[in-house]
Amino acid sequence: MRQHRRHAADHDPSRGAAQSHVRGREAAPRVLILGGSSDGFEAAERFTASGYEVVTSFAGRTETRRTPAGLWRVGGFGGVTGLSAYLAVEDFALVVDATHPFAARIKDNAAKACHAVGARLVHVVRPAWRPREGDDWRFASDVEAAAQLTPRTDGPCFLTVGRMKIAPFAKRRDLRFVIRTVEPPEPPFDHPNAIVVNDRGPFSLANEHALFEEHGFGVLVTANSGGKGAVAKLDAARERGVPVVLVDRPPPPAGLVVETVEEALEQAKALIGDPGVA
Repeated sequence: MRQHRRHAADHDPSRGAAQSHVRGREAAPRVLILGGSSDGFEAAERFTASGYEVVTSFAGRTETRRTPAGLWRVGGFGGVTGLSAYLAVEDFALVVDATHPFAARIKDNAAKACHAVGARLVHVVRPAWRPREGDDWRFASDVEAAAQLTPRTDGPCFLTVGRMKIAPFAKRRDLRFVIRTVEPPEPPFDHPNAIVVNDRGPFSLANEHALFEEHGFGVLVTANSGGKGAVAKLDAARERGVPVVLVDRPPPPAGLVVETVEEALEQAKALIGDPGVA
């Protein structure tokens, strides 16, 4: 495990060039991956294997996390100004925004910072989930709207919108909740009839069916994050005829947007070169 601990605030700009990564042969292009999602871990693996020098940045909201390929750092940048400084001092040729589809602020900050220092930027935004035959889906613009839209059912509400976004549901005293988060909610969820299950995906269909069977869910509330790692709960809801309330995504970021890490890697080779080609 190799951790990259330096932050932009720790650098003296006059020393930046001297501290840069001096090697005996031509340096591989440096790539900053804004991670924390499954796409971020995949990007770290694929870009490292392709010969790029990779640093993955985590926001630091989760105490326990997987270790990505390459170097990594934890903690915020200090907004656009801090990120711009970090990009300039560390001399990144490319930024790959592989954050969660709902991480609108960091996507916007990345666009502004890359523009300020002239760094290339590729957003990886996996496709949203779309309803299929047999689905009973209701769409909400945000978590506040989802909390109001969630119907009262005989079984409890299975709530999977992330531990930092569950507070609006505490007002629904007419509902029972089973809340699944990677780590315990902070602050604790203030509701008299709620169970918190701490678990990390990806989740298999068998796992989700077992959970639906154990608790007898009457409704599922989740964010439309897309991807394969969390789709099994929607499959289980469909097969059991359970309605779903989905929180819509924020608008897509401006700039170069691709749907997969593979597409991002191809864009990188076109934009900053392929280190695997002599």
